[in-house]
Amino acid sequence: MGHPVVHFEIAGADAARLRGYYGELFGWEFQMGDAVSDAVSAPGEYGGVGRLTTEDGVGIYGGVCGGGDVTPRAMFYVAVPDVEEALRKAESLGGKRALGPERGPDGGLVVGWFTDPEGNLVGVAGMG
Repeated sequence: MGHPVVHFEIAGADAARLRGYYGELFGWEFQMGDAVSDAVSAPGEYGGVGRLTTEDGVGIYGGVCGGGDVTPRAMFYVAVPDVEEALRKAESLGGKRALGPERGPDGGLVVGWFTDPEGNLVGVAGMG
């Protein structure tokens, strides 16, 4: 069985504007906080979106964030048992490491980013 997509992020230079846009567009409400790393989002600019679900239980967690020197992006995260191992495998298959592993301030969540052979940015996340 493959690894599931567990999180998404939409980031840009003006995080508040993006949150206003997506909040109005999709009815999303945000819980503000910090990201795992300042490379993910400027401090205090991470707006988490809860697991919005339909009647059949479909939906994943996400975040709208940015500010500072954050590069605009829309990306997803795949759950993996070992972030470092996943990044090494991505590199061995022709991808390039872009971030991490980065451990969250609470010591639990670990994230990493890589670009695939076509340059698409993809995240991997695990507990550790």
